[in-house]
Amino acid sequence: MSGEAASARAAPWGERVALTAVFLANGIGIGAWAASIAFLKARLALSDGELGCALFAFAAGAIVAMSAASRLALLSDAARATRYSALAFAGLLALPLLAANVPALIGATFVVGAANGLMDVAMNAHASGVERRWGAAIMSSFHAAFSVGGLVGAALGGLFAATGASAILGGGAVLAAALAVFAWPLLAAGDPVPPAAKIALAIPMRAALPLCAAALLSAICEGAMADWTGVYLADVVRTRPEATSLGYAAFSAAMVAGRLTGDGAVRAWGRARVVSWGAWLASAGLALAVFAPSLATAAIGFALVGIGLSNVVPVLFSAASGLAASPAAGVAMAALGVYAGLLGGPVLIGAIAQGVGLRAAIGLLIVCAAAAALTARALRR
Repeated sequence: MSGEAASARAAPWGERVALTAVFLANGIGIGAWAASIAFLKARLALSDGELGCALFAFAAGAIVAMSAASRLALLSDAARATRYSALAFAGLLALPLLAANVPALIGATFVVGAANGLMDVAMNAHASGVERRWGAAIMSSFHAAFSVGGLVGAALGGLFAATGASAILGGGAVLAAALAVFAWPLLAAGDPVPPAAKIALAIPMRAALPLCAAALLSAICEGAMADWTGVYLADVVRTRPEATSLGYAAFSAAMVAGRLTGDGAVRAWGRARVVSWGAWLASAGLALAVFAPSLATAAIGFALVGIGLSNVVPVLFSAASGLAASPAAGVAMAALGVYAGLLGGPVLIGAIAQGVGLRAAIGLLIVCAAAAALTARALRR
């Protein structure tokens, strides 16, 4: 490595460490939220349909905030935006604890989701700038830190199960705030939000429809792992309260492993096989959790989902970037499928669970993952 290259990489080391801490904080918050869902459901005596509406509000808040983020003066500087949005997310994380009824919970989850959406845009925008100045691909390492954070947040669910959602969300908020404070002075200012980092959705062209369909189906399955695994273990498997977070923990740990090895897998097997084999593996994992419901088999099944889906959406975004006049336009088409899945998935699962039971609703995800595998043929073209 030349002296110039070494200097270029040494310059943003502090920022890279700080930004890794921010991604870790976001993952901890999301993991703590996932671990607390089953406890909030029991505390407020929510039906599956009511819970689905609250989860929809979280996703809706995130998407509204993402869409508006590029218009906020705060995001003229990605580092400043990352600082403030990280603290806001940590400070608001425990807001659902104040909800005394369903409408209040829906309002609280919308606000927390919006804070998460702003943080998501800001930290990814800043990460793209750090990656550019670093001179090599390092984005996967940031997202791996997010998945590690999800694992830590899920661990809080097991540690504070006896206390319930208050300690889980409170602990997650404290850890996320501490990491945000640590990162604050190390995030350099003056890195504007690049256009590609701004959230945009686009109506897909015909050639992109299979990729958008795969993104939609994968997003429904992936979102369900955060939203419904704890409830599934509590209501269907009837596991102990301290073990309800093990499903999301297994999923997150497997997601970390899959993302750390994903680039090599794509180089070795190609995009089509990574998506197809991964989606089939996710379908098999879901089948194991549904047809042999026990704590061990469900945890193994959700881990298989994590490995299988870990690289599906990144590969689909990469493939879609070559279909349009610009990479950003192609990614925007695939993003439409992802956000449609994140919005519609919680409501769909909640409605089915309300009518025929949560086990049948999770069973629908087997079909979604298998359908995503079939769409992978489009990647060969």
